[in-house]
Amino acid sequence: MLTLAIESSCDDTAAAVLASPDQVLSNVISSQFEVHAPFGGIVPELASRAHIQAIWPVVNQALAEAEVSLADIDLIAATQGPGLVGSLLVGFTFAKALAMVLEIPCVGVDHMAGHLLSPLLAGKISFPYTALVVSGGNTSLFTVQGETSFTRIGRTRDDAAGEAFDKVAKLLGLGYPGGPAVSRAASQGDPEAFAFPRAWLDRGNSGSGKTSLDFSFSGLKTSVVNTVNQYRQKEQPVPVADICASFEAAVVEVLVTKTIRAARQNSHTRIALGGGVACNQYLRTEMERACRANRIKLFLPDPIFCTDNAAMIGLAGLYSYRAGQVVALDDDAYSRSPLY
Repeated sequence: MLTLAIESSCDDTAAAVLASPDQVLSNVISSQFEVHAPFGGIVPELASRAHIQAIWPVVNQALAEAEVSLADIDLIAATQGPGLVGSLLVGFTFAKALAMVLEIPCVGVDHMAGHLLSPLLAGKISFPYTALVVSGGNTSLFTVQGETSFTRIGRTRDDAAGEAFDKVAKLLGLGYPGGPAVSRAASQGDPEAFAFPRAWLDRGNSGSGKTSLDFSFSGLKTSVVNTVNQYRQKEQPVPVADICASFEAAVVEVLVTKTIRAARQNSHTRIALGGGVACNQYLRTEMERACRANRIKLFLPDPIFCTDNAAMIGLAGLYSYRAGQVVALDDDAYSRSPLY
């Protein structure tokens, strides 16, 4: 079964063709970096317009690279949510219309489900496993019981990790996107230069006796802001590299510790990462170290499958279709995931 997948949840237009769950024939991503960089962040209206311009060329390129035509496609999968509604509507409406013309089924995919299953694109991983999805819009922990069965066990109470990276980058004038810029600066700094706070939230969520698996990065962000302001008020050079390194170390320590804690609380021997921040090399290195120490197998998607991409949407869509899920013509996009 050939699946054409479309992703347009935020600021990247993507399309992919899959021949099977782990056989990606093409995976094309059109970035909107140049559109949003002058504003230091994503402008929703501009993102929607850019998707409209890019959607058909990107789909055509994905078909060409896979050496197939629309007539060969058996199933269309598209991101239905969550994300920017204007952006989602471009890809989701395009997919429904294309499926109607071709008279083939179409499935709507939850973007979070794509990230949760993305490690399967690199090979077989047995269920259940603990998954950390960490990106600009989400920082969440899930138990993944199967291809279509997910249970959220922790989430951020304020800023997602990726948002914190972006805000620190903007504060320091490092440019957009913030995550890679902060990481590059951090590689030249001392992660112990500043004792930035770690929010452990150890009182738990509901009096169950288990420690909390939720996240909070607002206090860390505020601490970085205060530190930078102190240097600027004294008209002293801001030690950008050291601040970035110490900030990154604080974020990663919390992410790693809570993910290991989640796996141990649920007796899982497998952990998987997903989301754009999962490209962060320091996070990947520290998670590998912690998993080895705890005798847990770690599954890391290739970086191309961590960021927003259509291959993971096609994978999740194929499993959803096998479970009997298809969209109706009047189904709409949604901005907030029911999984979250």
